Amino acid sequence: MEGEKVVHIIDLHCFEPAQWINLLEELKARQEGPPHLRITGIHEQKEVLDQMAVRLQEAAEKLDIPFQFCPMVSKLENLDIESLRVKSGEAVAISSVLQLHSLLAYDDDTMRRNSPSRDVMSLYGASPDSQSSPPPKTLSFLNALWGLSPKLMVVTEHESNHNCHGLMERVDEALKFYAALFDCLENTLPRAPVERQKIEKFLFGEEIKSIIACEGLERKARHEKLDKWIPRLEFAGFGKINLSYNGMKQAMRVLQSCNYDGFKIKEESGYFIICWHDYPLFSVSAWGFKRY
Repeated sequence: MEGEKVVHIIDLHCFEPAQWINLLEELKARQEGPPHLRITGIHEQKEVLDQMAVRLQEAAEKLDIPFQFCPMVSKLENLDIESLRVKSGEAVAISSVLQLHSLLAYDDDTMRRNSPSRDVMSLYGASPDSQSSPPPKTLSFLNALWGLSPKLMVVTEHESNHNCHGLMERVDEALKFYAALFDCLENTLPRAPVERQKIEKFLFGEEIKSIIACEGLERKARHEKLDKWIPRLEFAGFGKINLSYNGMKQAMRVLQSCNYDGFKIKEESGYFIICWHDYPLFSVSAWGFKRY
């Protein structure tokens, strides 16, 4: 976004102000001065967006940066991309943190009802049983994002396959993944705080229940590894942007400053894999608008 005068960030799950406050501070330090920053925050709870608006507006005023926060109350699957009102001349960036996998439940439901033929599935380079093909809901959503011509889209997803058709496969994958995640939590947060209890019960607990106890549209936690997301994003028209080595070093410094020694960040072909010790937890990839 270097040199851009107007930057429009679209946060697909807007609930944490810290990363955008850090961005405001970095933009303030730009040699050519900060751009006009517009953040469209999407969340299904209005109260969360109201709190975000207050925090970010206060930070922007303190830093004297021209800023606008546009709240949008919506679930991801119901989001109308056209209502984002991207304006001519804006440099668009999209942030998707642990969100895209929720669309896969709708894809699975559509494929079950339509029973796509082997010939149709082969167009996507996948077998009828494969979840790596870009099915209707996910593909249409990614196509709509591509239509915004983003200069940058950063996608973070779980680096685990919890979308297997077989229950025992999902149980096995979930057992290994959440064992590492709970070990991470045990070593980075004290047990007593309410925040940790909420994470364990309302986030991890609900994900585990979704993976092993739900089917159909109720099974929202359909986490898949990066190698499944790459062809989907490429099929939708996005081109890979290599994440920088300096960015990885900066992230590691932040983790180390918090005494989180168990975290590792691995660089693989321009993507980042965030690990707890050597167990992969999350992937981070960057993408940009690619003309056909």
